[in-house]
Amino acid sequence: MPKPELTEDVLSWRDSELDSVKGTETPKDPNKGYIALLGWSLNAIKAAQKFNRRYIVVAPEWAADYCAANNIPFIPWDFVRLNDRSLEIAERLKAEGVDVAIPLFEETVEWSGAINSVLLNSPRMYGQSILFRDKALMKRRAQLGGIRVGIFEEAHEKDDVVRFMRRVNQTLLKLDGDPDDPIHVKAFDKAGCLGHRMIRTMEEIDYIPAEEYPLLMESHLDGWEFAVEAWVHDGEIKFLNISEYVTLGYSVFVPATEELESWRNAITKQIELLIKTFDIKFGLIHPEYFVTADGEMYFGEVAYRPPGFKAFELIERAYGFNAYQASMLVFDPKSSKEEVEEFFPQEVVDAKGYAGCFGVYPRRRVISKLEMPKECVEHPYYESNELPTPAEDTVPDRSAFGTHWGLVFFFGDDPIKMRDLLKSQEDLDFYV
Repeated sequence: MPKPELTEDVLSWRDSELDSVKGTETPKDPNKGYIALLGWSLNAIKAAQKFNRRYIVVAPEWAADYCAANNIPFIPWDFVRLNDRSLEIAERLKAEGVDVAIPLFEETVEWSGAINSVLLNSPRMYGQSILFRDKALMKRRAQLGGIRVGIFEEAHEKDDVVRFMRRVNQTLLKLDGDPDDPIHVKAFDKAGCLGHRMIRTMEEIDYIPAEEYPLLMESHLDGWEFAVEAWVHDGEIKFLNISEYVTLGYSVFVPATEELESWRNAITKQIELLIKTFDIKFGLIHPEYFVTADGEMYFGEVAYRPPGFKAFELIERAYGFNAYQASMLVFDPKSSKEEVEEFFPQEVVDAKGYAGCFGVYPRRRVISKLEMPKECVEHPYYESNELPTPAEDTVPDRSAFGTHWGLVFFFGDDPIKMRDLLKSQEDLDFYV
């Protein structure tokens, strides 16, 4: 595809704050790796412009004008299902001289595996990427590695969900009249929140649309759920962040409280087992775990891409290093061990404070405007928000667990205050 002409329409996309426009982009080191960013993330592009690696953006064609206007190297590609044309983008990037492809979103994880199997001459990488996307295969691989997981099965139709829910509750020795223990259903190959439903009653199974099958069913684990962001180089953890969920799907902060951080050694051992089980040599992994009341740790799932809820941005606010650049560093096959060691600060002790965010969902069915609550904006920890003005009066049903309208960001020096502040946001109306 030829580069768009710099017409007035194209130039209207110019962003005068980008380093590529200002002429302040960090010089690139030809001895370091040449990186392809798979998917569209402006924060990742800004990070690449301030980093010393050559980069190219591989994104849908709608990004062409923006990239042309802002001097961003770009190859158009639509990330539909992998097919006979999949090799085409890998060969194109190889001809371009690219060393490695980095997935920015769940939908590009499989593509990165297919592309990197060609760029790095490692055919197993494509199969590995499928394990990261297919949640059922992922859990089976975890079990084979001796990792503790809950009960899970695939469902191809409604009757499968009914049978699974009955079996789970029969196993828990429920009697007639006892409330059912909930189960979770999830899409096989989407980001964690998409298609995620908690089913509490048999009647709720009827609300699962036919197009969401097949799906994964899981037993419910009562416990403390948390997430990890681990940067891996040469099969070793180079930095491990523990993200503490206040309310799953609503709020998170980093670093974690002392209570959760007390589990760091046990968590590190679990991540090392995960790295060994999935044969991970490099990159960024984002696993989720449960700690149950009796102290057992259960594996939830693992993603091979940046997490949601702006976790990368929270980590940068807390520690000062750019998490997108960290990923570019550990993905790059030309990065030295010394360079990687030098890049990362020390976990927890080098944090400048605690960074958290809250995902806002309208609490009313009919709204007219965005109105920031005083309890939020007048708190000393409040920093900013990304909440849109409502485009319509009626609030649509949530399409998935975790699909917030926007985020509110906080920063402070006390993790307990941060946790309580984030919890208190759930009682506030942001849209009235």
